[in-house]
Amino acid sequence: MRTKEAVRTRADRVTASSLRILQVSTYDTIGGAERVALNLSRAYRARGHDSSLAVGHKLGADPTVLQVPNQEQHGKWTRFWLDLQSRLEAPAGRTPFTAPLRRLAGAVGEPGRTLDLYRGIEDFRFPGTWELLTLTGQRPDIVHCHNLHGRYFDLRALPWLSMNAPVVLTLHDAWLLSGHCAHSFDCERWRTGCGHCPDLTIDPAIRRDATALNWRRKREIFRDSRLYVATPSEWLMRKVRQSILAAAVVEDRVIPNGVDLAVFHPSDRRSSRATLGIADEALVVLFAATAIRRNIWKDYETVREAVGRTAEQLNGRSLIFLAMGEEAPPERIGSAEVRFLQTEPELAATCYTAADVYVHAARADTFPNTILEALACGIPVVATAVGGIPEQLEEERTGFLVPAGDAQALAERLTRLLSDDHLRQRMGMCALEAARSRFDLQRQASDYLEWYSELVYEAKS
Repeated sequence: MRTKEAVRTRADRVTASSLRILQVSTYDTIGGAERVALNLSRAYRARGHDSSLAVGHKLGADPTVLQVPNQEQHGKWTRFWLDLQSRLEAPAGRTPFTAPLRRLAGAVGEPGRTLDLYRGIEDFRFPGTWELLTLTGQRPDIVHCHNLHGRYFDLRALPWLSMNAPVVLTLHDAWLLSGHCAHSFDCERWRTGCGHCPDLTIDPAIRRDATALNWRRKREIFRDSRLYVATPSEWLMRKVRQSILAAAVVEDRVIPNGVDLAVFHPSDRRSSRATLGIADEALVVLFAATAIRRNIWKDYETVREAVGRTAEQLNGRSLIFLAMGEEAPPERIGSAEVRFLQTEPELAATCYTAADVYVHAARADTFPNTILEALACGIPVVATAVGGIPEQLEEERTGFLVPAGDAQALAERLTRLLSDDHLRQRMGMCALEAARSRFDLQRQASDYLEWYSELVYEAKS
């Protein structure tokens, strides 16, 4: 009988040779979960491994990022109507009649999918999923899946996929545990079978309440699957162990996300502010989120109210609120100035190093990368104590935690930090130390590579 130590010794030898790693994700460039997959893929290649990333929707030009071939696997009839639908979606083809024509083209090309969507049944009709093992020309040693929602992955392929290669599955939200939603907020129906859903509009939204059916479909798929499940937080892993996914789990590990410390690190504050056109003497609060004002997981309105209250307590000092995540005209909240910035990867580190405090108000969150990026830039954080966020911050050391939706508590912590240069500096140094010791991308990559190697060794034994 092999001991764990013997397996690890043999796995170390496997790691020394090149592994063929295929990661699977929704996009290549949008969102925190997608950045995790892309960063890991690049870290693996830098260490000499044959690493590729298959995505449902490719937006960038990286040749190691491959598109899951869903369109190519359809018949000629379906391809014709889907191509027409795509042309109608292009800005140049839009007219007052475009939207109904798009829906008609989709219904004619894929009547089964259209009927499922009308009934509220989650869409698994993506034939390219079954080509993943041959996508790179060589069968991968490891398939590492990230988010599987986003209209690109056939969840019914998981049993087949996991029988033909070790499948590591990293959850970035709780969609796999429920009948439709990525986060259930206070709803506990995911534990017992969903149905009577309190909010069908939560992303990924569905039209009708088929959540009980969706939950049962997932349960049946998981019963026939063998998965190695990772989460970035203990909070999410506890949910996994209480869910329908637990039946599929061969082994689980909590592996916190990491950030690239070569990109996110302290730099000259004056230079960063000059780039953004911010005066040296201004106090700056930063909040970052995709579609920041419309993001249902985040709480922009609470931050906005807290910034207004904070400005009133700063004795006339200039306060600038950087809202990074969409373009919009600047505005004022009392004496505070709000500047909106589109999310640009090359500008993100500059925004962090220009800020005095990073604020993160979320209604639901798993393990936000933005908090880690702020810590890595030596910036203290004030955040809501939801999901996995309390595992990222050390109270009174690297930041402060406040109740969700509490603008007054948020304002009190912001005011305390912005009014005390020594406290801000001390907490910033602790933040940097925490990022280097706990949230380094290289540590995350090493943790996954060690696991991959053990799984490959076991599969070959």
